[in-house]
Amino acid sequence: MIRNRFVLLFAAWVVTMAALAQVNVRVQAPSEVVQGDRFRVAYVVNTSDVDDFRIDGFEGLTELYGPSRSQQSSFSMVNGKTTSSSSVTFTYTVSADKAGSFRIPAATVVSGGKTVKSSSPQITVLPSGSASSGGNSGGSQLQGMSHADPQADRMHTQNVGDKITNKDIFIAVTASKKRVFEQEAVLLTYKLYTLVNISSLEGKMPELDGFHVQEINRQRQPELKMEHYNGKNYGTVVWSQYVVFPQQTGTMTIPAIKYEATIVQQNRSADPFDIFFGGGSMVQEVRKTVMAPAVTLQVDALPTPKPDNFSGAVGRFTLASSLTPQQLKANDATTLRLTVSGTGNMKLMKAPVVAWPKDFESYDPKSEDKTRIGSTGSTGAVVYDYIAVPRHQGKYELPAPEFCYFDPEARAYKTVRGEAYTVDVEKGKGGSSAAAAGLTKEEVELLNSDIRYIKSGEASYPSADNALFGSNRYWAIYAAALLLFGVLVFVFRRQAVAQADIARRRGRGAGKVASKRLKSARKLLAQNDANAFYEETMKALWGYVSDKLNIPVSELTKDNVRERLNERQLSTAITDQFLRTLDDCEFARFAPGDPAATMDKIYASAEQIISQMESELNRK
Repeated sequence: MIRNRFVLLFAAWVVTMAALAQVNVRVQAPSEVVQGDRFRVAYVVNTSDVDDFRIDGFEGLTELYGPSRSQQSSFSMVNGKTTSSSSVTFTYTVSADKAGSFRIPAATVVSGGKTVKSSSPQITVLPSGSASSGGNSGGSQLQGMSHADPQADRMHTQNVGDKITNKDIFIAVTASKKRVFEQEAVLLTYKLYTLVNISSLEGKMPELDGFHVQEINRQRQPELKMEHYNGKNYGTVVWSQYVVFPQQTGTMTIPAIKYEATIVQQNRSADPFDIFFGGGSMVQEVRKTVMAPAVTLQVDALPTPKPDNFSGAVGRFTLASSLTPQQLKANDATTLRLTVSGTGNMKLMKAPVVAWPKDFESYDPKSEDKTRIGSTGSTGAVVYDYIAVPRHQGKYELPAPEFCYFDPEARAYKTVRGEAYTVDVEKGKGGSSAAAAGLTKEEVELLNSDIRYIKSGEASYPSADNALFGSNRYWAIYAAALLLFGVLVFVFRRQAVAQADIARRRGRGAGKVASKRLKSARKLLAQNDANAFYEETMKALWGYVSDKLNIPVSELTKDNVRERLNERQLSTAITDQFLRTLDDCEFARFAPGDPAATMDKIYASAEQIISQMESELNRK
């Protein structure tokens, strides 16, 4: 026992020492700076045992001071397990004297007899230029947004009364292609350029006729970066991206999108004493409309003639197939799995057609979507499962399945194929009349398409004494069926009344349930728990219309809610405000800005709209 414990302790020590022996060096530096700026470059070594440290010279940059050395150590104990770590940081102060792209020099560290080298990241030095127009001193800062470049924080806020022009804040739109084929993916990128501080930005793509639209889900928090444009250094961020698939040919236009920006300006004339006693504010918010320009595309028709087996897919694809099992008995099922992989309009393509043998009974395929939206369209795979049942024994040939698509880069239709299979079907339980009679495959096909097999031998007829109609057994079955029908009608009516009762009770109590959920949301607002607050507020809104309108949760959509509210003759203004509150709540979960102010606004809006709907619906 002692020996085993010693072995385990020794193994743990070896693993720990091996982990500690893996020395690495991390470089911390901004990705963009402005000409004339001073900034810091830090090299962080994950051990305090550093025997030697050196770097190459800064090319294109001027080293002002360094390296300054600092050491950090940490110690923690969790569940009786003790962990410790230490690091050494070497910091240089550097200035950017000329515009261009330069490399941060790599560091070479010697530790414990081992030599480790760091990466050499690139830094862009933007030309110096005025930060804004109209005499503004400041640049951009989107509140609540992380900054990829610390230099973005060095700018200042606009003063109250300063004019905000279309050169201070605008949105540029770029399309990955301006001329495409029908159904070909086009990436639209909406990029914000700003010289002023923004607390929020609201706007979305409208419904488009003639396009299938998919928005790229940007899960990461947007990062503000510096970019030199038209002689000024703007704060920029890719705000949204959409992939559109044109469904028509000719000249098609994606309309301009209207955004509403909330700009924060500094009130320098405010009295500090008034502010201290709640009588004023150092900042003031100004609303400004920002229009993202329209985009025009030239959409060409797909070449003709189209192949008969064309699936409607546009992009680049491959096809894989598998058949399980390939040996089975008659009346048992086999499954052909076809996997279409690639990139393109995978949400709009048709399933491949499979030519099953005539003796197979086949069913419509079931599909599983394993795609994700990306800059080139839907990428991934769609899996189709085809089930077929052979009815007679024998050997059957299943031809290779085909998938025909259009490749826009090659400007041609292409066909990919799976594998061909031989299916060995043995006699099933009970056999079949055709197999028992020793018929050939051709004779089986004739029987199935022409006449049924005629049984030979003497005919037998039932006697009149055994007839069911008019007998006592017939009248007993008739009476029992009537009685059963009456019982079922009674039970179903009681269930319908009970369900209507439940629906009415839910409708009457919908307001109270929503109020309880809003109270919970209010507590989460006080705790500044944004994610939980928005989730609880949306539950209150969706739950209210589900209970009030008796809509099952599985059928809750904005279109269904609008239709049911119109049926209840609710005013259009209240309906629009309710749906707008839902949209604001969904958008605010991921949008930057002042979290507390946004949550207060959404809470007040949700409370007000539920109160208005409750009052008006109860009168109808």
